[in-house]
Amino acid sequence: MRIIDLSSPVDATAWEPDPVVHHVLSPAEGAHHMASEMKEHFGIDFDPAELPGGELLSLDTFTLTSHTGTHVDAPAHYGSAAVTEYGTPRTIDELPLDWFLRPAVVLDLQDQPTGATGADVVRKKIAEVGYEPQPLDIVVLHTGAWRYAGTQRYFTDFTGLDGEAVDYLLDLGIKVIGTDAFSLDAPFGDMLSRFRESGDRGVLWPAHFAGRRREYCQIERLHNLDALPAPFGFRLSCLPTKLRGAGAGWTRAVALVDEPAGAHPVIEV
Repeated sequence: MRIIDLSSPVDATAWEPDPVVHHVLSPAEGAHHMASEMKEHFGIDFDPAELPGGELLSLDTFTLTSHTGTHVDAPAHYGSAAVTEYGTPRTIDELPLDWFLRPAVVLDLQDQPTGATGADVVRKKIAEVGYEPQPLDIVVLHTGAWRYAGTQRYFTDFTGLDGEAVDYLLDLGIKVIGTDAFSLDAPFGDMLSRFRESGDRGVLWPAHFAGRRREYCQIERLHNLDALPAPFGFRLSCLPTKLRGAGAGWTRAVALVDEPAGAHPVIEV
């Protein structure tokens, strides 16, 4: 099979609203760090000079949110148990893994303006693809926003879904909706502007808040969607990291495209 990487990198040099901090201990520094840890926790004396070249292993420490890079939002992210209609919302470590390795279909929303795309457009895009999503399929939105990853524009110029569009997909039996944008909702500035004009709170985070009524997950910040050979006919693997009690977990999302028998695996990054 072909394995196509659909994940955006966690990059401390890229622009983020919540900046990523990446601290690296060199192999030599790692040796001294290990010596200190062994002494403190186990009472074992260890001289780094005994190691070849005085080096052990490097150590990377990242400081970031669980919503940095390509990640899966869990129902617990959308609101508290008091405001959900299906009981206690599950955290990322409690969700069934078979939601996250499924056939997928991509809807091309690159012609949609910044804002919230509605159910009528989603229906039209599904008809254009020629594939009706089946229960538990993963639906992916290709907005084109992934091309701006690492810049401020990535967080301001994209289309999301309104509440009716999310409900339409959930009515089909979908449990995971993905997007290459920063959020499944419209950009914050767009939502706030429409709220101030109308006074309608329903324009504020309707895609996320749909998860207070119906249990489902989002994959946000997918990447490299142009590399897919077709809008369907592949499986998407987006197994989330098992962060206990968390409202989201990072994922290395990849498309698995079946190749003719006997072909060697090809990994495309």
